[in-house]
Amino acid sequence: MLEKLEEVLKQRHIRPTAMRLLVLETLTRQLTAISLKDIEATFEQADRITLYRTLKTFEEKGLVHRVIDGTGLTKYALCEEGCVCAPQDLHVHFYCNACKETYCLPKLKVPDVQLPSRFQLEEVSLVVKGICDRCAT
Repeated sequence: MLEKLEEVLKQRHIRPTAMRLLVLETLTRQLTAISLKDIEATFEQADRITLYRTLKTFEEKGLVHRVIDGTGLTKYALCEEGCVCAPQDLHVHFYCNACKETYCLPKLKVPDVQLPSRFQLEEVSLVVKGICDRCAT
């Protein structure tokens, strides 16, 4: 498992440190997007700044993407294999009003937005809110 995680980091040109491997392992176990606060809670003796810098590095290298779901917390989720976080890679996120979890829906792509001339696209986000399949039963 450790060798596979190291390879994932090396493929994205990220030096595999102990903390980066631990954070990556935590992210691979997640079924939903996770906040810095939630990641911090999984480690007993982790420095918040180190965790934040790790997530920023992962984001800059295209390993994770940020999810702004309207809760006031920035959440992070692993990118799909082959993702370069370009507009065509963007997918819908679903926020469950019951369990408060945010899900990536990679099969649902964000629609192409045609902006007026001289407008420059920098970021696109689409969050759908409702009740997830686990809470609906």
